[in-house]
Amino acid sequence: MKASLQLKGTQHLTMTPQLQQSIRLLQLSSVELQQEVAQALAENPMLEREEAEEGEGERDNGNAETSEHAESTRAAQEFTHESGNDFNDSANERSDNANEGMTDTAEAFEQSSPMDMDEGPYTYTGSGGDDGDSDYESDNSSATTLREHLLTQAGLQRCSWREQALVRILIEALDERGYLTSSLAEILEALPEDETVTLAELEAALTRLQELDPPGVGATTLTECLLLQLKDLADPSADLARTLVTDYLPALAQRDFTLLRRKTGADDEALRDAQALIRSLNPHPGSSFLDDASPYIIPDVLVRKTQSDGADHWMATTNPDALPRLRVNRLYAGLLRQTNSGHSGLTGQLQEARWLIKNIQQRFETIARVAQAIVSEQAAFFEKGELAMRPLVLREIADQLGLHESTISRVTSQKFMATPRGVFEFKYFFGSHVGTDDGGSASATAIKARIKQLIGGENPKKPLSDQQICDQFSAEGIVVARRTIAKYREAMGLPTASLRKTL
Repeated sequence: MKASLQLKGTQHLTMTPQLQQSIRLLQLSSVELQQEVAQALAENPMLEREEAEEGEGERDNGNAETSEHAESTRAAQEFTHESGNDFNDSANERSDNANEGMTDTAEAFEQSSPMDMDEGPYTYTGSGGDDGDSDYESDNSSATTLREHLLTQAGLQRCSWREQALVRILIEALDERGYLTSSLAEILEALPEDETVTLAELEAALTRLQELDPPGVGATTLTECLLLQLKDLADPSADLARTLVTDYLPALAQRDFTLLRRKTGADDEALRDAQALIRSLNPHPGSSFLDDASPYIIPDVLVRKTQSDGADHWMATTNPDALPRLRVNRLYAGLLRQTNSGHSGLTGQLQEARWLIKNIQQRFETIARVAQAIVSEQAAFFEKGELAMRPLVLREIADQLGLHESTISRVTSQKFMATPRGVFEFKYFFGSHVGTDDGGSASATAIKARIKQLIGGENPKKPLSDQQICDQFSAEGIVVARRTIAKYREAMGLPTASLRKTL
């Protein structure tokens, strides 16, 4: 076969860098977008925030004759100043790391001394930094950890420095719940042999630890934790509560009140009071010191009710706080035009800055369109709540806006809208559906809300079973299987009927 050259025309899709960046920005959350913008500002001198430029423009209005050389010098000085701040921050961070406290139990015992005990527990807190920061943290109770709280109390106990050192060693062995997960024998084996610590000394130290606040700290089991909280408690039901915790805690957890009445001889009223007292105890004493702060969320869209043409409408608008205000640096762009050097590096950075600004604007325009479509479809939810939520899938919004379903999926991922009913992720408004007798459908979210409503209004002495809830839905014309009811109930963290039963 003779070799020859031929020209053939074909068509294929190509992902340009601009399109790749647009898709990537679309699927980022607001916090991730802010991080992306911060990185772009640090790497691209052609990009700047509008707020900073407006401030510089006000200062420059008083001196219209400033030369380009002076502007460049000022920019260089600002860069040097920022670099110096970064260096100082790094030095401070290294200093803080060097001042971190000691947490190893063996070292804590070896380096303990009477002088250390007089100074209090702050030698072992592991906190560093400036005095101002320390004062702020000490005033902020939410920043106090369980370890710091216990060490502060241990430093005030009237005992020898050796006994205080052993108490501190046990404090270091506690987990975040306040439980002692290691046995005293294991802790004794980990201590230095030359200190000649005995098991009796550790037991005495554990007794001192269990006297500290919060009650129940230092326990090894749930039973011991509850008994420590019931100890010396002046309550008429305390004796029965201690009996239930010691001997019949599994039966109490299973709500087997028939067995409890037979074994203890107590009537329903006494059992009810003892159960209420036990339920008031904290099974995890250290939970109040955990950092349970909610994740930081910046809503992308604000939903409000407006009036137009005499009717109420729900409108979705872009949150101005989530929108980065960027523009091309006028100084550097002007210098590039004046020099006409055609520097490929600066020209490329200028083009990247323009692409980023355009893609961010397009991102928020797409989010606003999708949000408005969702709000229009779920207007009944904003008026009446979860029970009025209608079934909705991504395909419906995609067909309505003329976008691809994958685009809708990217837009609804990690995007949030602030509404009068709370802050919700876009995906919250999408869900499967179940059929009704009249040929319609009901949203899974509405089904869950109805289950929660039925359980909330049930008789505590005779809670509704999953089959009874299923029968209630059938009476309302909604076809839901019993296993579906059980799945939704478990997803909402609601226990079974037997565990919801009370006296």
